[in-house]
Amino acid sequence: MNVITKTVSLPDGRTISIETGKVAKQCDGSCMLRMGNTVLLATVCAAKDAVPGTDFMPLQVDYREQYSAAGRFPGGFTKREGKPGDNEILTSRLVDRVLRPLFPSNYHAEVFVNIILFSADGVDQPDALAGFAASTALACSDIPFECPISEVRVARIGGEYVINPTFQQMAEADMDIMVGASAENIMMVEGEMKEVSEQDMIGALKAAMAAIKPMCELQAELSRELGKDTKREYCHEVNDDDLRKQMADELYQKAYDVTKQALDKHAREEAFDKILADFKEAYAAAHADLGEDEMEEKQAMMDRYYHDVMRDAMRRCILDEGIRLDGRKCDEIRPIWCEVGPLPMPHGSSIFTRGETQSLTTCTLGTKLDEKLVDDVLDKSYMRFLLHYNFPPFCTGEAKAQRGVGRREIGHGHLAWRALKGQIPEDFPYTVRLVSQILESNGSSSMATVCAGTLALMDAGVPMKKPVSGIAMGLIKNPGEDKYAVLSDILGDEDHLGDMDFKTTGTKDGLTATQMDIKCDGLSFDILEKALMQAKAGREYILGKLTETIAEPRAELKPQVPRIVQIEIPKEFIGAVIGPGGKIIQQMQEETGTTIAIDETDGVGKVQISGPGKDSIDAALAKIRAIVAIPEVGEVYDGTVRSIMPYGCFVEILPGKDGLLHISEIDWKRLETVEEAGIKEGDKIKVKLMEIDPKTGKYKLSHRVLIPKPEGYVERPTRRERGERRPRPERKSRGDHRQDGAFRDEEREPRDFNDSLDKMGY
Repeated sequence: MNVITKTVSLPDGRTISIETGKVAKQCDGSCMLRMGNTVLLATVCAAKDAVPGTDFMPLQVDYREQYSAAGRFPGGFTKREGKPGDNEILTSRLVDRVLRPLFPSNYHAEVFVNIILFSADGVDQPDALAGFAASTALACSDIPFECPISEVRVARIGGEYVINPTFQQMAEADMDIMVGASAENIMMVEGEMKEVSEQDMIGALKAAMAAIKPMCELQAELSRELGKDTKREYCHEVNDDDLRKQMADELYQKAYDVTKQALDKHAREEAFDKILADFKEAYAAAHADLGEDEMEEKQAMMDRYYHDVMRDAMRRCILDEGIRLDGRKCDEIRPIWCEVGPLPMPHGSSIFTRGETQSLTTCTLGTKLDEKLVDDVLDKSYMRFLLHYNFPPFCTGEAKAQRGVGRREIGHGHLAWRALKGQIPEDFPYTVRLVSQILESNGSSSMATVCAGTLALMDAGVPMKKPVSGIAMGLIKNPGEDKYAVLSDILGDEDHLGDMDFKTTGTKDGLTATQMDIKCDGLSFDILEKALMQAKAGREYILGKLTETIAEPRAELKPQVPRIVQIEIPKEFIGAVIGPGGKIIQQMQEETGTTIAIDETDGVGKVQISGPGKDSIDAALAKIRAIVAIPEVGEVYDGTVRSIMPYGCFVEILPGKDGLLHISEIDWKRLETVEEAGIKEGDKIKVKLMEIDPKTGKYKLSHRVLIPKPEGYVERPTRRERGERRPRPERKSRGDHRQDGAFRDEEREPRDFNDSLDKMGY
C-alpha cells in the first residue's frame, strides 16, 4: 500500500488530516478525512465514456451519515439507514454546487461522488468537512477537474470569526455561513444570520478564503505526489466549427433583436425557438445530401451552439445598452401585488406575486404535539417551525406529472425557513407550519416564498418580531472586461445565462439568510459589496410593499385556531400531573376536551394546554393548579370522601392529597360511627385544614368548625388536657394464646382525636 497522509491546520490550531491509498482503492479516487474523532470517507467514480446524446454534466453527489458513527441505532422497524434525510440532502447540495461548475463544459461522463460519515463524537460538525473530502477524492483521481476546492463553516462568536466551530460554540453565534471556494475564487455561499450587516458578511467571506487556501494547496500537492495532476483524455462532443461560426454570424443579431423587445416569458421563448427552427429548416434544405443520422448529429450541435448565441446576445445587450430581457433597468424590481387572507379556512394565507413569479402560502398553527421529531445521527430534537416548498410542473407551464419532493424543493424550502425562523418569538406557544405552493415561476420562487411566508404569518396573528423580505440578484461579467452589470430581481433566463445567482433575505435591520452561486472567475469583493448593497435597496423596496398590504400581525387569532395557554409548574409536580402510566393527564384531557403537553425545560415543568374554547382550557387549568397547589393551614376545601374507617374518613382536599377527618371532627355531637353522619364514599364535603404534622406532613381536617356550634355546648377535655393516663390492663405473655390460636390482646376504642392519631401513627 502506498498510504499518504497530509495535515492542514485551522486558524485556531486544530488540525484536519487527509489519508489516501489505504481504503476504497478500486475507486478512481478516495480519501479518509479526520478531524478530532470525526471521520469521513469520500470516493469518486466516473464512467469512461459519456452516454450518447448527453449534453450536460451528469454529476451525482451523495452525503450519508451512518448511525453507528455516533453509537446509535436507526429508528423505525427495519433498524437500518434508509433514504437520505433532509440534512443529508442539504449537505449533498452544498458539495454539488461547488463541484459542478469546475468540470469541463464538454465533459459529459457520469460522475458519482459519495461521502460517508463513519465516526462522529458530536463535537465537530461533519457537514463543513464534506466538500474538502470530496474535492480531495477528485484530486486523487485522473478525472478532469479544473482546480481543487474546499468548504468551511464561518461563525461569528463574540465579534470574532471562527472557522469550523464546534456544536457547542454554535449556540453563541450570530452568523452561520458555509463557504465553498477555490484558492482564488468564492464559488458558493449559504447561511443564516441574526440581522447582521452586509459588511459583516463580507468579513466572514474573507475569513473563509484565508482558511480555504491552504486546503486547496494541500490537494494540489497530493495530486502531484500521486501523479494525478495529468488528467485523462476524453472526447464527449463532436463539433463542427464551421457550423458554429455560421450560426453565430446569422443568428446573433436576430437573437439580439428579440432580447430588446422586452417580451413576456412565453412570447420570448417562442420567438427564440422560431429563430432556431427556421435555421434548422434552411440548413436541412441546403444540405439535402446528408443522411438522417448525420442530420440528427448536426441538429444536436445546433442546439448547443444556439444556446451560446442567445447567451452572448443577452449579455451584450445588458452590458452595452443596459437593456434586460423584459426591458427593465438593472436595479429595477418587477411589479408586485400582494393579498392576505385569500382562503377562508387556513389559519393564515397570502398570495405574493412579483412579475411572473407567484406563491400562495398557508400558515397552520398547532400544539406541541404537532412538533416535528428530528432524528438525525447527531441531532435528536423537536422542530416547532416548519416550512415546506412545492414546485409543481404547471407553475412553468410544463405538461408532466408531479412526483415526490425533489432535492431542489428541499433546498429552496430550507433557505426560506432559515430566513424566517429567527423572527418567530421563542415564547410563542404554537407549532407553526408554512406551505408555499408556487403557482407561477420566472425568477426566484424561494424569495417569493419568504415574502409570502411573512404575509401568511402576520395574517395568522403570529407576533413576528419583524417582517422579512427577500430578493435574488444576478451578475453579468465577461472575462477580461472591466465592464459588469449587477441585476436586481433576476428572471429565470438571467439566472441561467448569467454569472451569479445571489439571494439575500432580511429585515429592516439586517440580513437573516443568504445563498450564492458564482459561475465566473475573479469576482472581487468590491463587486460583491456593490451587489449586496443593491440587494439591500431592493429588499427594502419589497418590504415596503409587504407592509402596505399588512402593517403588523393581526391582534386576534382566527376563530378556527385552537387556543393555547402555557403555564409553568415546579419540576417535582410533573409526575403528579402525569400520574402513574399517564392516568391523571389522560383523565384530565378526557374530562375537559383539551390536549395537554408537558416538558421539563431549565429545571421547570412547562405545561401547554390547547382546546376548542376558553371554558375547556379553564377547566384543565383548574385541575392542574389543584394538583400543584400546596395545602395551607386555615384554608377551606371542597373535599371528596375517598375511604371510611371506624375512627373517621379520609378526604381528598386536592388531587393526590388526602387528610384525615376524625370522627370527632365531623360534628359537634358525639358520633359512634361515621355512617351515623350520613357520610359515604364519593360524597363531597367541606373541610378546613387545621394542622399539618411537622414530622410526617399529614393533614388533619375538620368539618364541624364550619357549622354552627350548638348553644350550651361544652368541649370535653382531651386526655392531654386532663394530664393523666388511664391505666391499661396487663398484656398476657406471647405464649398465652386463646383456644382458637389468636393472640390475646386488649382492644381499645379510640376515645378522642389524639388517641386515634396515636394509634394510626399520625
